Amino acid sequence: MGQISMAVFISGGGTNLQAMIDHIEKGAIPGKIEVVISSREDAYGLVRAKKHGIEGIYIGKKNYPDLEERENKILAVLEEKKVDLIVLAGYMSIFGEKLVEKYRNRIINVHPALIPSFCGKGFYGERIHQAVLDYGVKVTGATVHFVDEGTDTGPVILQKAVEVKDEDTVQTLAKRVLEIEHELLPKAIQLFAEGKLVIEGRKVRIIR
Repeated sequence: MGQISMAVFISGGGTNLQAMIDHIEKGAIPGKIEVVISSREDAYGLVRAKKHGIEGIYIGKKNYPDLEERENKILAVLEEKKVDLIVLAGYMSIFGEKLVEKYRNRIINVHPALIPSFCGKGFYGERIHQAVLDYGVKVTGATVHFVDEGTDTGPVILQKAVEVKDEDTVQTLAKRVLEIEHELLPKAIQLFAEGKLVIEGRKVRIIR
């Protein structure tokens, strides 16, 4: 596929964004981040973007309270930047159906659990890791998947497990899962950019 143009959507610190930037700068991902869009005005990810010369835009509920208006603004930015791939990297806002339809199979998300466990509505941020600990499962992990109209229901691209230790807290578990996210997300983007992902129904086949 060659060089791809990306838009990264964030809501917080942007550590997954940083992992992407690091991989791009060392040549592991054949592409460029054209824009970072944040649902929060004070997200540190916008600072990260600026440090690397990437345009950052705040499009959230305060400056675009109407969902349709917000979606139209996002679409206008994506079209202006000629985006090939959308990456949701800790994005905590609603992604409208119009966006999903227009960029079908070109939106990927990273989720800090092994889908289909601990996912869907209400499972975000530290709530996920608390639910993992409360349930008493022995493994959790991270998932990178394509986005469809549902919540965390799109085809899975990559997954990796993390052991849940008896002494784990939400913070210690979140830290280890985040390390896996930083590994999987750039890898999935690289595979997409290289044209190595084939979607067959619910399954994503990786061309070796």
